[in-house]
Amino acid sequence: MNVVRYMSVMTGVTMLAGCTGMPVDQINRTEATGDAFTSRLALEYRDFANFESVRMYDWTDADYFAEKGLLAAQGQAVPPENLADWDLPQDALPELTEARARLVSALDGGARENHPVEAAVAQAKFDCWVEQQEENRQPDHIAACRDEFYAALETLEGVMTPAMAGAPSVYFVFFDWDRAEITEAGRSIIDQVVRDFQASGLSQIAIVGHTDTSGADEYNLRLGTRRAEAIRQALVSAGIPANQITTDTRGETQLLVQTPDGVREPSNRRAEIRFQ
Repeated sequence: MNVVRYMSVMTGVTMLAGCTGMPVDQINRTEATGDAFTSRLALEYRDFANFESVRMYDWTDADYFAEKGLLAAQGQAVPPENLADWDLPQDALPELTEARARLVSALDGGARENHPVEAAVAQAKFDCWVEQQEENRQPDHIAACRDEFYAALETLEGVMTPAMAGAPSVYFVFFDWDRAEITEAGRSIIDQVVRDFQASGLSQIAIVGHTDTSGADEYNLRLGTRRAEAIRQALVSAGIPANQITTDTRGETQLLVQTPDGVREPSNRRAEIRFQ
């Protein structure tokens, strides 16, 4: 458990008037007074906190998510978990990063206001996935939270129009170390990009290639170019006109996860795709 993360939420909770007792007890006694999104979010965090307390005996995380629920119950639209605040396995970061980007794009694109129940469920399931992934010892629980998140997110995205989804959107395609070939996971992202772009009514796609800090600066600029070009070719093959796509490279100059020089960081080996 990240102490800074825990204390930042605890500070907010202790400022709420009339709250006494342990956080899980508090959330079980608290009636939400916020809008439709925050009220449902409070219920989702209450249920998760009770699961962690009663079923998992993880009282620290139970209290943490109960505290998030208490803030939501008071009308605060608490955000989905920041991945940098959790000690997550390196091989899980790329997928979690892309998943959080999709969730935030929907939330910031009107989901809280227009589809509050679907939005709240998706956020709570994402936080469940993050919490279980940090523990990284119960594959069935990790898979359950992950699958429930994706089901909730697909439901949310399915009821949103492209404009409500916050276009222009950002999509992440991650690459293996020192490679520019698109992985199977990357192909699924590209398929989503094609569907969303064709439905958006927008006219341009911008692709920027990035690398981690292993390798020389000039080499990484070229590698970023190769990654962006691989995405461009895949989009053209899927039917997007070449004249509607621009590419660029940043090499290792704009890291998603800050690292020292020479570090092989999976989350930094990526291409970013945006609609314009």
